[in-house]
Amino acid sequence: MGITSGIVLYAVIWWMTLLVVAPLKLKTQQDMGRVLRGTQSGSLEVHHLKPKLWITTGAATVLFVIIAGIILSGWITVEDLDWFNRMSPPVTAG
Repeated sequence: MGITSGIVLYAVIWWMTLLVVAPLKLKTQQDMGRVLRGTQSGSLEVHHLKPKLWITTGAATVLFVIIAGIILSGWITVEDLDWFNRMSPPVTAG
């Protein structure tokens, strides 16, 4: 795995982790009992974004270390993920 693919892998893991962490502990305007006129009752009032970004970064780093370790160790290779035999050499008629 090269540096560019490592950065891309970390970015994908980070964003996927953020999408899992972001909905946790949200408080909407309706939950707080203060719905502003002209807004939707489900609009966010308290989102705790900064702690969520730190949690996302920590979790993504741990997941990245585990996944990168598996990839770099060769425990799982591209050939292991070739379910349709696309990587096998072509069969020649003889």
